[in-house]
Amino acid sequence: MAGNSDDIVSDDVNFGFKRSEMYELKLSGTATVYDRHVFLCYKSHETWPSHVESSDSDPLPKLLAATLKARKDEIKLKTVLTICEVREDIGLSDGDVLIFPEMIKYRNLKESDVDAFVEDVLVNGKPWTSGLQEPLSGSYVFVCSHNNRDRRCGVCGPILIEEFSKLIDSKDLKNEVHVTACSHVGGHKYAGNVIIFSADKEGKIAGNWYGYVTPSDVPILLDEQIREGKVIERLWRGQMGLPAEITDKVNEQRVPNGTTVDEKGQAPVENASQGCCQGTAGFSCCRDASAEVKEGKKGQGRLSCWSGKWDQPEVFTAIGMVGAVAFVAVAYGFYKRSH
Repeated sequence: MAGNSDDIVSDDVNFGFKRSEMYELKLSGTATVYDRHVFLCYKSHETWPSHVESSDSDPLPKLLAATLKARKDEIKLKTVLTICEVREDIGLSDGDVLIFPEMIKYRNLKESDVDAFVEDVLVNGKPWTSGLQEPLSGSYVFVCSHNNRDRRCGVCGPILIEEFSKLIDSKDLKNEVHVTACSHVGGHKYAGNVIIFSADKEGKIAGNWYGYVTPSDVPILLDEQIREGKVIERLWRGQMGLPAEITDKVNEQRVPNGTTVDEKGQAPVENASQGCCQGTAGFSCCRDASAEVKEGKKGQGRLSCWSGKWDQPEVFTAIGMVGAVAFVAVAYGFYKRSH
């Protein structure tokens, strides 16, 4: 038993919430830039190989990923494919496909259906002629638990899912909040990684990415992000549909824990006994503002969907960079008005 206990402690220190790299990097602007998220429900996170979307032993996700890649020039919206774990208790069966922000589900996709499904739904934007479109309700929480891809998510993910599940049960939210494991989403160094699809303050579905999430953060994500539509800035990596440039712009006058910087460029001193500066196991997420400026200039902690880095999900899209500057300006103005 002592050996097992030692292994658990070692995992937590080396790969879990007590690892030395926690809170070391800037989070805002590190989410993938995209417009639509497709999840394929497939087996268990414990069985997924490192690259489940290209594994010969997993033909369904491999075929769907390959078809999306082959048709990417015809897909108008920037689309990300992620694998999620089957959870019959929340209505997720093998082969089900979830699409956000549309909040729709198609059941029982088979290999023989993939071409027609991609053609109808993702290329032409129409209902799948061979399947019944079902509406999704409530909020969906996806926690990266892809152990065979990176041990950090393999350690942190299941613990976070367990904590979410406990609170969902205790608050009687089983019909409102649904949580499951998902495959690699990019940025394992930010584990625990969580993506939450829920209504914002205006009732629109938003996909918010969070990093460095620990079990102690789960209550605030449930109470404020999911139930109130409030973004938790100190953990926020970005949002589906929101370009990285805007994410950085929104956060440029904030220190990493979400505290607003005053007119002199100074952040208020936070009581060491409360707030995020307490961190986990003594590690602080509050960093010197000047260090953040230097880091921003170097581009550290950011992910670009065009950079081709190894730890990013592939984005399938027909939209290029033409008009990006104008789009960012318009979108930022809209974001400021709506917040």
